[in-house]
Amino acid sequence: MSLHVPPYPPPRYDGDGEVSATLRKADTPADFESWRVKYTYLATEQSTGGDFGLYRVDLAPQAGGPGPHFHKAMSESFFVLSGRVQLYDGQDWTVGEQGDYLYVPPGGLHGFGNVSDEPASLLMLFTPGAPRQFYFEGLPRLHELSDEERQDFFDRNDNFFPEPPDIKDAYP
Repeated sequence: MSLHVPPYPPPRYDGDGEVSATLRKADTPADFESWRVKYTYLATEQSTGGDFGLYRVDLAPQAGGPGPHFHKAMSESFFVLSGRVQLYDGQDWTVGEQGDYLYVPPGGLHGFGNVSDEPASLLMLFTPGAPRQFYFEGLPRLHELSDEERQDFFDRNDNFFPEPPDIKDAYP
C-alpha cells in the first residue's frame, strides 16, 4: 500500500549531510531592548538565507505596541508564549493568551501590544525573512525624525498604515 504524500519543494541541498545547525541557549541575553520591550533575534533573514525571521518579543507590563498596520512583502505570525497580549486581526482586538496563534498574510491588517499589568512574551515569525532587527532598533529614534523621514523609515521597513500612526501612543 502506498501513502499519498503531497509534493515537497525542490531540494536545496544534495550532499550527504553536514554540521550546520545552530543552537541558541535559553539563557542567552536579549539582543536589543527599548521602551520596555526585549527583542531576541532567534533566526534572522541573514542566518536563514532569507527563508524566515523568528524573534522572541518580551513585553513589560503596559508596554503597548503598534496599532493597525500591514506588510506588503511578508506574512507575520504571532504565538503567545506567556501573559495576555492584545491582538488585532483586521476586524477586532482580542486577548491572546498562552498558546494562542495569529497568522497574518501579506496585506493583512494587524496590531499587537501588552496593555495588561503583567509581562507578556510572544514569538513573531516573518516569511520570507526580512531584516526586522533594523526596524526594531530604529524604533527608539522615531521621535527624532521629521514626518518625511519617519514615513521613509516605515516604507523601507515594509510597514504601512491605513491611518497615519500616532507615534506617541504606538511607540512611547
